[in-house]
Amino acid sequence: MPEAETPRRAPHVIVILADDMGYSDVSCYGGEIPTPAIDALAASGVRFTQFYNTARCSPSRASLLTGLHPHQTGVGILTENEAPDGYDGELNDRCATVAELLAASEYTSYLAGKWHLAADIETPNGAWPTRRGFDRFYGVLQGACSYFNPGDLLMRDETRVDDARDPDFYLTDAISDEASRLIARHVEDTPQHPFFLFVSYTAPHWPLHAPEADIARFRHHYDAGWDQLRRERRERQQELGILDDQWQLTDRDPEVPAWDDVADPDWQARRMEVYAAQVHRMDAGIGRIVQTLRDLGQLDDTLILFLSDNGGCAEELDFDLSPYSEPRTRAGAEVRFGNEPGIVPGDEGTYASYGRPWANLSNAPFREYKHWVHEGGIATPLVVHWPAGIGTDPRIRHQPFQLTDIVPTVLDAARAHYPAEVDGRPILPSEGVSMLPVMRGATAPERSLFWEHEGNGAVRSGRWKLVRKYGEPWELYDIDVDRTELHDLAAAHPDLVARLSAEYQQWAERCGVKPRDELLRARLRRATTPEAPQPADPA
Repeated sequence: MPEAETPRRAPHVIVILADDMGYSDVSCYGGEIPTPAIDALAASGVRFTQFYNTARCSPSRASLLTGLHPHQTGVGILTENEAPDGYDGELNDRCATVAELLAASEYTSYLAGKWHLAADIETPNGAWPTRRGFDRFYGVLQGACSYFNPGDLLMRDETRVDDARDPDFYLTDAISDEASRLIARHVEDTPQHPFFLFVSYTAPHWPLHAPEADIARFRHHYDAGWDQLRRERRERQQELGILDDQWQLTDRDPEVPAWDDVADPDWQARRMEVYAAQVHRMDAGIGRIVQTLRDLGQLDDTLILFLSDNGGCAEELDFDLSPYSEPRTRAGAEVRFGNEPGIVPGDEGTYASYGRPWANLSNAPFREYKHWVHEGGIATPLVVHWPAGIGTDPRIRHQPFQLTDIVPTVLDAARAHYPAEVDGRPILPSEGVSMLPVMRGATAPERSLFWEHEGNGAVRSGRWKLVRKYGEPWELYDIDVDRTELHDLAAAHPDLVARLSAEYQQWAERCGVKPRDELLRARLRRATTPEAPQPADPA
């Protein structure tokens, strides 16, 4: 089918967001995990190789849904309210979600999955999805929970539900099945109107939970270890046209041992087996959603976007996990928390993560992880499928874009505009641009992209990327020849460092980025008072 430029109607729109999934985990980006549903979308759509998220779950969701940088929305870090010294920790009145924006174009909006954009998850308020344009909501308000037993965290609209009483309950399946039901119900009840559906998976975010039959599928798949598997992923990425041949594979993380030196290889392999099972199960759910569209004759007229909210997660769960899990299983057994060989992950009675070694694989060929704004923290796959609007020829696009560009793209496809105000309240101007012209073969004008999270900052201008970790000097990379950020050129180009750092500072001031030093001092002051808040949500 040739590329299409004039669809006959405003499309349905589905945004599918994975949680804590690395750049190369899905097979159409070089991974060994079978993801046939996502691969099929890519085979008749567009893959972006240089699309960027915002390094962490809540900020990425805020940016994706509003077209603004997260600091502008009130969600500069996570959902802890640190006002007045810090961020509000929830969506403010100066932004509007894409669901609110599409309401003017007669869209009905649905959310199945994770929200994580409200500081108060007990009392319905203006930061809940049901108060920000979504007509129906099924999922969890917070950042993480058990896949088998979310307890009272699971909600339908504004009411807590106990679906996990079903012995076959698994959260990824519940999200997928609810998404399919919402589509079918909408097409039956209001076929004359389009819908917007946000499918916001918790997979493959910790804990490592998957049905044992799914885990068994990957038994021994990771016995070769992370060193060999990272090399194999890079080779496939080159074969697929995802990576430039001159971009070298980064070294193994210095905190990660060589696979040959690992003391408990069977346990280590099990961690990645469960993670792979989580991704594979999510892909199967996406396949059911696509099949629902196909059965209803809606697939060609549906714009589907698939991406991840940040890079692979190196967290080893060395913090208080009580807000994210029931202390006991549904059968009454005690849940065992942590990452150690005595706790074999996978079932409801464990609560573990796959940690730094496997996150290093997930983010191959890049370095760093979720939290940081080096490529490993912010690079995400982006697959776009819309036969009626962009055709079905498989394409790869290398132009850089970021999350602020999702809302303009959706509005462009829906023939909707971004207003100056919503429901009588003024909102900030959009920060992004539509990607549709590039999907259809146009060249994107050059512009600068910006990131900041927890004091980690970056600006990309053309081929140059200036990046730093909090408290460390700026590093400069020529992305055209060194996207894996191995050769720091800051000392060789001090004028360029000065120009880009000044551009970054102007952006930070304009968009309300709060200096990390000030935030940490304010936290220290609060910690010395009797009513000190809990540490920021690590999810």
